[in-house]
Amino acid sequence: MPRFARLHIFFMLTDIFFEIKNEAMTDANGQRPAFPLPGHSDDGGLPRLSIVGAKACIHLDRPRQHNRFQNEDLAHLATLLDAVEQDPRVRVLLFTASGPSFSAGFDIGGFEAGGTSRPGAFGDLCDRVEAVRIPTICALNGGIYGGATDFALACDIRVAVEGARMMMPPARLGIEYYYSGLRRYVERLGPAAAKLLILTGEPIDAQAMLRIGFVQELVAPDALMARADALATACAERAPGALRGLKGSLDALARGKADPALIQARFEASLTSAEAREGLRAWAEKRPPRFADLAPATSD
Repeated sequence: MPRFARLHIFFMLTDIFFEIKNEAMTDANGQRPAFPLPGHSDDGGLPRLSIVGAKACIHLDRPRQHNRFQNEDLAHLATLLDAVEQDPRVRVLLFTASGPSFSAGFDIGGFEAGGTSRPGAFGDLCDRVEAVRIPTICALNGGIYGGATDFALACDIRVAVEGARMMMPPARLGIEYYYSGLRRYVERLGPAAAKLLILTGEPIDAQAMLRIGFVQELVAPDALMARADALATACAERAPGALRGLKGSLDALARGKADPALIQARFEASLTSAEAREGLRAWAEKRPPRFADLAPATSD
């Protein structure tokens, strides 16, 4: 069977599967919200970027489709990520979503013969999210499935509502998975949890998500945005240069690619930096530090 024909079957199975799961993708109180949601169109649209002070937020807004990523979202999201990193004010990025679930994954129907989607396009987007130099926070307002779970794992901090669920279904549908997505599962969750989720394709609840480290915190549904904003505010108040350096070092350590000498040299250099002088002065004066913005990021 030709490759695209096999993929086309997979797309149809995915649509059927998520229709079956639709009843489970309610809010944390067991209710499906009425649509349209306040402030949103019936069907939503492309992800939206807002920036308030040092905090940026990218919002998924296709609630009727459970925020399933569409092909046109990928380039648009990459453009939004570029805009975030090029803005010298922004020190933290938050991802949020409308409706009863965070995301049902990627709608890969564009892979059929004559389509414009690339098989690796969604993985490339997740890699781009992982590579963002400022801290990233994912606020999971409900269920998260398929490729969207990798999107969340590409973020630094994940907070979910009590009652959230997740599932990774490729083995159910007879396909394998792209390299960087499998890598993130193993790095973030460990081989044992990664194998349990990916090989069985069984859903897990919020408590299990917390236990294996898929999320770092669980909160009540009505507290999600306040907690996510508090975490974003904490990051926004920190020294932007130190934040980027620390995130880069932690990521390198997690991937087994850290250069100990480089990390040590950066630590020693930071002790005499302008940020350190301001931080230590503010500590001594018992006031909040006033860290200067960094210059806009430049392309390599």
